[in-house]
Amino acid sequence: MEQELSKSEKPVILVVDDHEEILEFIAEDLADDYHVLKAGDGLQAMDVLAANPVQLVVSDVMMPGIDGYKLCQLIKSDVEYSHIPIILLTAKNTLQSKIKGLEQGADAYIEKPFSPEHLYAQINSLLSNRIKVRQYFANSPLAHIKTMAYTKADEHFLGALNEIILEHLSDASFDVEHLAEKMHMSRPTLYRKIKAISNLTPNDIIHIARLKKAAQLLSEGHYKIYEVSDMVGYSSQTHFGRNFQKQFGMSPSEYIAQQR
Repeated sequence: MEQELSKSEKPVILVVDDHEEILEFIAEDLADDYHVLKAGDGLQAMDVLAANPVQLVVSDVMMPGIDGYKLCQLIKSDVEYSHIPIILLTAKNTLQSKIKGLEQGADAYIEKPFSPEHLYAQINSLLSNRIKVRQYFANSPLAHIKTMAYTKADEHFLGALNEIILEHLSDASFDVEHLAEKMHMSRPTLYRKIKAISNLTPNDIIHIARLKKAAQLLSEGHYKIYEVSDMVGYSSQTHFGRNFQKQFGMSPSEYIAQQR
């Protein structure tokens, strides 16, 4: 699980600008801490997104063809990319232009000319916040999967994912193949999307969903631990207890005592 932005595995950032010198300036400035991909316009940017696991986009607003606003809309409305944070750069400093950018789903808005330090801080803040949200979801017994959603598309995706897993909770044989089929997605596409949002694998998500449902049932106090273990698809209470302890840092009995 992620703890901080790794230096060995640099986050992948896509920078989009039709001015070559600005593109090179931003890319060079970020290269020490990020793996930077470049695109000269919105169309190229979509091609780069399709071929690479991009974690954040920095885009100019004023570009020919697909401008920054349209690119932002395309990314945020596509379930494969909607989780990606976007920073828009613009020479326009009017309130109207800022509102338009935010309406299209931009996560941050930076006016030109900007300091490299400001851009770097904004990128680091967005990526770090996502790591904290992922950790909160994974480590908190009752945190809902939708806490990781930053867009309506992500919220819908995660909600559908969770609903399908919960429907098959008592089926110990329910696996990634079944989940991908129920989500009407290919296994690689499902893997990429879940990994990008949560830094977890689909198997991890299924595993955590079982344990979170168990935590909910235990907190309600109507069932014994062995009953809950069976209800969420574990054949062994010992195995269930070990996994619960590993995920949430306490045993099921300790969790029950804490809830009471």
